[in-house]
Amino acid sequence: MFDWMVWTLPVAVFFACIALVLVGMTIWEIKSPTTTRKGFLPIATTRGDRLFIGLLAAAYINLVWVGLGEKLAVWFSLEQEPSVWISFVLSMAVLGWIMRKG
Repeated sequence: MFDWMVWTLPVAVFFACIALVLVGMTIWEIKSPTTTRKGFLPIATTRGDRLFIGLLAAAYINLVWVGLGEKLAVWFSLEQEPSVWISFVLSMAVLGWIMRKG
């Protein structure tokens, strides 16, 4: 069923974190319904809106990191491509920042 995707540990951890966030947000929404608020984003958003925007940002960060991996290795004279764990941590930090301040 999942043979079409390369399931490495970082990919599995990334998707597991997304699943945990979705479960957590569902429980949080049931316990405390959200209200719209204005943060640094140019629109008033709910928690779900910020989660969606944050997940998109996290996905794009990871895609850009993987896409530029070879070039980063050449530019900085690295022996191998930078670890995808760096992009994972960066993307989760951006997701948290958007959820908190967005």
